[in-house]
Amino acid sequence: MTDPRSVEAKKYRARYKSAKWRRIREAQLRMQPLCEYCLQSEIVEPATVVHHGDGGHKGNELKFWTGPFVSLCKEHHDRDAQREDLGQTVIRFDAEGWPIG
Repeated sequence: MTDPRSVEAKKYRARYKSAKWRRIREAQLRMQPLCEYCLQSEIVEPATVVHHGDGGHKGNELKFWTGPFVSLCKEHHDRDAQREDLGQTVIRFDAEGWPIG
């Protein structure tokens, strides 16, 4: 069975296994250990994923390494952040139930 991912996609995925990325990830999580999206709703949740903010890196190597980065919980990364990167509208709510943004 062939892998449907492009050669380019495989190349950037390999960067996530590098020592350089692990250092960037660890530094980001030390600097902001809580999920930034949860905090907008006044929920305290540990961040476990470092996301490329501002629309993602989209294959741009410089942006991959320099960010901006966002600390997120896995749920917010896998749901909201991925949709935002695809240009979809995501509505989050504050602690009182009002839409944010």
